[in-house]
Amino acid sequence: MRLVHHAQSRRYKLIFDGARGELRLTLPRRANAARALKWASEQQEWLAEQVGKAAAPLCVGPGDSVPVFGVLRRIDWNPDAPRAVRLAGDAVTVGGPAETVGRRIERWLKAEALAIMTRESREIADRAGLGLGRVGVGDPRSRWGSCTHGGDLRYSWRLVMAPDQVRRATVAHEVAHLRHMDHGPDFHALVDELHGGDVAAARAWLRREGRGLHRYRFG
Repeated sequence: MRLVHHAQSRRYKLIFDGARGELRLTLPRRANAARALKWASEQQEWLAEQVGKAAAPLCVGPGDSVPVFGVLRRIDWNPDAPRAVRLAGDAVTVGGPAETVGRRIERWLKAEALAIMTRESREIADRAGLGLGRVGVGDPRSRWGSCTHGGDLRYSWRLVMAPDQVRRATVAHEVAHLRHMDHGPDFHALVDELHGGDVAAARAWLRREGRGLHRYRFG
């Protein structure tokens, strides 16, 4: 079990990261670690349920499939084809050495995620008259996006594997934080306005399917 002291935490929070096979306990910065561990040890029923739900990682390589924009695409590998990754209908085509296929697809997905969500963030922010700083991507386990007080946005690159409306709803959510740093009624009204779609359905999809996106391993 990994202990994480967090300055903004007000209570214990136990998370099982199925993708990493890691149990993580978050606690307030000044909390007593021994008491926190005792509390965690009393959550055996919950932990057994979470472990049961966890699925084995999916290693991506030639002949496998990976979701792109919410559609599961087969990896069409030909050693004599160009090494560059391309999306071709229901397939991801790639050539070059088989042992580097997964890593090259991961780099391609990250680049696509950064380009798309940078463009979408700027379009939505400009439309709302909001100042936007830098846009970046990473691979966080506990959130899909974040916004700093300086106006910088950061997203999980794995959103590029989700359906378009799910990704765009997340972008609208983070852009709305440029005006409202809380999650009050005004914030949610702005998210609805900026997205123009079913935000609740998009968030429900992430709660239901988001964990599965972290199962994919690329080498």
